Formats: sequence, C-alpha cells, structure tokens
Amino acid sequence: MFESLGFEETTPLAASVLLGLVLGLSYGALAQRSAFCLRRSLVGEWRDCLPALGTWVMALALAIAGTQSVVAMGLVSFESHRFLAPDIPVVSALVGGALFGTGMVLAGGCVSRLTVLTGSGNLRALLVLTVFAVTAHATMKGVLAPLRETLGAATLYGGDAPALNALPGGEAWPLALALGAAVFAVRSGAPRPHLAMAGAIGLLAPLGWVGTGFLLLDDFDPIPLQSMGFTGPMADTLFWTVAATSIPAGFGVGLAAGVLAGSLAAALAAGEFRWESLEGPRQTGRYLAGAVLMGMGGVLAGGCTVGAGLSGVSTASLAAMLALAAMAASARLAGRVLAGR
Repeated sequence: MFESLGFEETTPLAASVLLGLVLGLSYGALAQRSAFCLRRSLVGEWRDCLPALGTWVMALALAIAGTQSVVAMGLVSFESHRFLAPDIPVVSALVGGALFGTGMVLAGGCVSRLTVLTGSGNLRALLVLTVFAVTAHATMKGVLAPLRETLGAATLYGGDAPALNALPGGEAWPLALALGAAVFAVRSGAPRPHLAMAGAIGLLAPLGWVGTGFLLLDDFDPIPLQSMGFTGPMADTLFWTVAATSIPAGFGVGLAAGVLAGSLAAALAAGEFRWESLEGPRQTGRYLAGAVLMGMGGVLAGGCTVGAGLSGVSTASLAAMLALAAMAASARLAGRVLAGR
C-alpha cells in the first residue's frame, strides 16, 4: 500500500514517525482531559473507582470492536504477530503483569499516565519514565535479558491462533466482550464527556494497526506491525535520544513525542500546567521501585496497560488478556496493602 501513496523521498520507517506523532498527539490531549489511567480504576474504594474504570473499559470496548472490524475487512492480519504466537508465555505474562501492576501503584500511575503527567509539568513522572525506560531496555537487550528469556521459555501451547476468536463461536467472542465492556462503561456512572474521549482513545489502537500494517506496508522495506503502547516506545526513545546518529527514529519515538506534546498543549489550554517535584527520600524510593518493576514487568508481560491492555486485548490475544488480568489483580492488591487494609 505504501508505494501507492506517492511518497518518493520518504521510507515507511520515516513515515511511521509521523504516524506515531499524530496518534500520540491525539492520545496525549484526550488522556490529559479525561485523566485516563488504569491505576485510578483499581486503587481505592470500589464505588470511587467505578467511574474511572468505566472510562478505561469504554476505551477497551472501542479498541476491540475497531480492531476486529479492520481484521474482518482484511486490512490487517495478526497471524504472525507475537500476540498470537502458538506458544503462550504464561509465566512471563503473569509474572510481568503482576510486577507491572504493583509498580504502577508504587509509582502513582501507569506508564501512559506518567507520560501525560510529564507533559503537564510533573518532574516526578519524568524521573519514573527515565528509570522505566532504562530498566525496560535492560530487560530487552541488557543485563536482565536472561531473566526475560528464562521466564519466556515457560510456555503453554495454545494452538495455531491462541485467541478468543479461535474458540468455538469464532468472531462472536471478541464482539461479545466489546459489547459487554461498553454496557458496563455506560452503567458505571462515568461522565459522558470522559466516555466519549475514552472511546476516541480506544479507536487509536485500530488506527495504529491499520497505519503500520496496511498504509505503510511495503514488502521491500517492511516495518513492524505495531500500535499504541509505551514499553517499547519509551525504550526506543531513550536509545534514540542517546544514539540518534547511529539509529533512525521509528513509530515509537514519534508516539512518545506526540503524547508529550499533546498533553502539554491540553494542560496549557486548560490552565492545568504546573511544575511538581518529589517530596522527599521516602517518596523517591517508592517511585523508583515502581519504575523498575514496571520496566521489567512491561517487557515480560508483552506491554503496558495500553500496549498489552488496549492494543493487545484488541487482537483477542489470550496472552494479552492474561497479562492485563495480572496487572489489574496485582494493582488492586498492592493498593489495599499500601492503604493498610
């Protein structure tokens, strides 16, 4: 498809930076205005969490419906994508999800939320993102890679396509999940404007899949099929920042820059930009511990709450669902422990 768009001086990789930037700008602005974050949905009294959970679940509903629609139209195929690999990395998904969920409670937000907060002037979030990116890169390719490889080797065979739509009933399962999530969201008591913005956030996932897997598809110069997520992009952005003359920017760098710029613009427009910093050594230690846990967990789980959550679950991947469930359960437990209950 890419060769028919008329780009003569631009490669698919370079074009993916622009795609990531556009999606990131949209996500940053929408998430800043709606306070979109899975952690807010899970920590605290249930009645207080319900509206925030409804907002997040609405995004999930639209992500699933949108992605399954583009798959049905033949625009994107996940047959060879890691989310639908025949061997499900059960241990890695569960351990990684548990680490990430605990980490986002300690750090005061998931990676996507902390990126938005950084754009709004929060220096605590910037510190966490930096440590997170270093840890994630170390887990992918550095000193922690042996741990990733060991846990990733413990797999369970899930068939040719370990996904919901591979079960008896086929496409009805992901669509039923999307419908159930939408009904829950509407009945959660979440403000209607937040639900609308969350729905728009959810649609960014299929737009990312279509953008990288269809519009920018070039058999002679392929780029990875990817969508919204923050673990890989933050690690890529860190690596590109310190070695830009050696490696080119890609989708992840554009996405990270877009989210920062979008959240900054939204915060300034709403008069909500303000500088914030750490309050003391105790808080610093807790935030750094959370950053390390999220960095390791995000890689082991195959993504963060957006990467494995919205984008991963939108593919109907069973591995992504395991990771998201582990994130949610561990975050809920960690929140109760920190609250002394």
